[in-house]
Amino acid sequence: MDLLDWHRGRLSSRRLAVLVRHMPRDSALARALHGEAAEWGVSDYLLAAAVDHLAESNWMFATVNQDEDAEALEYPKPVPRPDGGEAEESAPPESGPATPGPAELSRFFA
Repeated sequence: MDLLDWHRGRLSSRRLAVLVRHMPRDSALARALHGEAAEWGVSDYLLAAAVDHLAESNWMFATVNQDEDAEALEYPKPVPRPDGGEAEESAPPESGPATPGPAELSRFFA
């Protein structure tokens, strides 16, 4: 298909819009508009999330089961995503909230 056909009047604007809208993800136009994100589908994002969760659970298991005197393990880095979402480095989770005092417990159970 030649883009000049639109200019010559052999290709309608509607047909051109439909062709552009339904171009494959790996087309040059999609890459120019969306960059590397054009190549990532839902399954790629789900796979990256699964890898991140698995790395985090392995880190938790190794941290809990290491010797008390051992040096702290480095928190795993997430898989980089093209849109920057969840690819930012995150810190290990903080310890839970402080233990409530007797006054707070009596108010809660009263």
